[in-house]
Amino acid sequence: MLAITGATGAIGGRVARQLAHLDPVLVVRDASRAPDLGCEVRAASYGDRAAADAALAGAKTLLLVSAAESATRREEHRTMIEAAADAGVRHLVYTSFAGAAPDATFTLGRDHWDAEQAIRAAAERTGLGYTLLRDSFYADVLPEFADPMGVIRGPAGTGRVAAVARADVADAAVAVLTAPEAHAAATYLLTGPEALTLEEAAARAGAVLGRSLRYEEETVEEAYASRRAAYPGAADWQLDAWVSTYTAIAEGSVADVTTDVERLTGHPARTLEQALGALSR
Repeated sequence: MLAITGATGAIGGRVARQLAHLDPVLVVRDASRAPDLGCEVRAASYGDRAAADAALAGAKTLLLVSAAESATRREEHRTMIEAAADAGVRHLVYTSFAGAAPDATFTLGRDHWDAEQAIRAAAERTGLGYTLLRDSFYADVLPEFADPMGVIRGPAGTGRVAAVARADVADAAVAVLTAPEAHAAATYLLTGPEALTLEEAAARAGAVLGRSLRYEEETVEEAYASRRAAYPGAADWQLDAWVSTYTAIAEGSVADVTTDVERLTGHPARTLEQALGALSR
């Protein structure tokens, strides 16, 4: 049995649609929002161990789409990973981050490293198989960085990002989920076909979307100040995540380009224009 989390989102939803013929179980927080694919739906939040146990009962292969950003994200990931291991899942596919490390500049990359470590520990304890899909920042989300005036502001400098289309991440996950044994203990770095500065990305995204988009440099101090002013109730961890998105680009930790998307899916990684094409229609 295949279980797919995040089926109400862009990645999990695309995977669920492509693999609906396998009759997967869709594990979602809100069953009323699950896509109507004729599949069994089980409700479970990542932090609820009892619900996770019930949702994963009988599952042999699992797509674990990373949890939404939160102060409790690491605990939520670990809850689902432990539930999967104890449920007898044989192979877990996790959507991680390109710069996952204990000291990642992008602070949320540290959460992904923690999840990866939990997966490896579960593998040692139970023999759980796993594959890690380390995704770059999402190409089709880059325009959402812009303010209402169409300006993307941050301390990214002239650093580059090999942003990946969410559709390519989903396609890669489908490839692994349909033949998990061939990808045991593998880590893939999923990127777009080129690394762009935010100035380049803004100009090209704007052309596709028919909007005026541009990049404006901020210092780190200015970035924190502008976000505190715009979101006065934001927690420190959230501010750190927002600002470190740009500093990770500035330092080059998300600039590497790989062919792993094509290697897994059989098709080239989508360009920024292709990733955004569906949004412009």
